[in-house]
Amino acid sequence: MTKFDQINDKILQELVRDGRISNLELAERVGLSPSACLRRVQEMKRAGVITGYRAVLDRSAMGVGFVAYIGVGLRDHSKESQEAFERAMARATEVRECHNITGTIEYLLRVECADIAGYKAFHTDFLGAQSQVNAITTFVVLGSPKDERG
Repeated sequence: MTKFDQINDKILQELVRDGRISNLELAERVGLSPSACLRRVQEMKRAGVITGYRAVLDRSAMGVGFVAYIGVGLRDHSKESQEAFERAMARATEVRECHNITGTIEYLLRVECADIAGYKAFHTDFLGAQSQVNAITTFVVLGSPKDERG
């Protein structure tokens, strides 16, 4: 198991901020020699702490102008109902995240569409058409002053 100390925490913070940082620059920022830094990064990869690197996209530059979080309640709580719903959400390109949660509803979705008309089509023609769905509550994102998703 990888030990988590302040240096590993700093390494992870820097990699989250810029996954393309060179090992030399990373080592300088966290106060290690390049070889020691590389060993730590490699160990965190082997241990499964670092599972990959991603590009951070500007969705508005890609034509996404509408983002919402949607709470979804299901008609019944069976495994079959949940699996069918999850398969449907996996097919929907508008659904960027699907989380099975606790509380008064079963799922929280992050949905991205070009505009409100695109969202209405998704809401009416796709999400509302799922036989498992009993309740839909939409929370429209007005802004994201902090978003640390990788």
